[in-house]
Amino acid sequence: MARVNLEIKDHIAHVTLTRGDKMNALDDAMVKAILAAGAEVAASDARVVVLSGAGKSFCAGLDLMSFMAMGNTPPEDWLMERSHHDANDMQEVAMIWRRLEIPVIAALQGATYGGGLQLALGADIRIAAPDTKLAVMEMKWGLIPDMGGMVLLPKLLRSDVLRQLTYTASPITAAQAETWGLVTSVCDDPLTAAQAMAQDIASKGPNAMRAAKRMIDYAESGASQAEVLLRESAEQVQLIGKPEQMEMIAAQMQKRAPVFK
Repeated sequence: MARVNLEIKDHIAHVTLTRGDKMNALDDAMVKAILAAGAEVAASDARVVVLSGAGKSFCAGLDLMSFMAMGNTPPEDWLMERSHHDANDMQEVAMIWRRLEIPVIAALQGATYGGGLQLALGADIRIAAPDTKLAVMEMKWGLIPDMGGMVLLPKLLRSDVLRQLTYTASPITAAQAETWGLVTSVCDDPLTAAQAMAQDIASKGPNAMRAAKRMIDYAESGASQAEVLLRESAEQVQLIGKPEQMEMIAAQMQKRAPVFK
């Protein structure tokens, strides 16, 4: 059975984890399917991604039985390999979505634990159902977050909050996660909200949207004020007065949807 379903329609890539009967737990097949889906989206004409999980939970984390079967393989053989840029396969489950040039919106519900939370962190925006429970779960198993969590979590959370979540492995509610900045918003139907937001994003200039994501990533990278200001100008030079921007202006003036060639 396929672990991930990918449908690209009207420039929106709908990526759905389909192992709902197992709370979308990450086994080796699921990891490979997520990486394949990310690569396919990167090569497509999609302008935005909606990432979701079928069933009652977004993703409950690693399928421990599946990964225990790897017990005879020395961990350094598969953890230390940099198979995707600066990441191993497991880290790329989250990082592939952050590497995409286009925005990614995650719709969360139910258990969003451990590796599932780190997968969600790869998205630009996270919309959670009220019943969502989120946890940095690894300490429960005597481990640390190692799927990109320590790249992504410090960008969202105060140090004391990050430490509490990591040290205790205790789940928190969606409301608490929103207060702490772990999720963007909470709503009753996160998938519908994510799809509506995706439609709005897909209607904007695709070159400008990619530039915005690049610019935000650069500004968050620790670049100096002078470097960020110079990069702002350089990105704008590539947009201002170009056909896409002129079409955006014309569409606004004529009160119609823009058409990008």
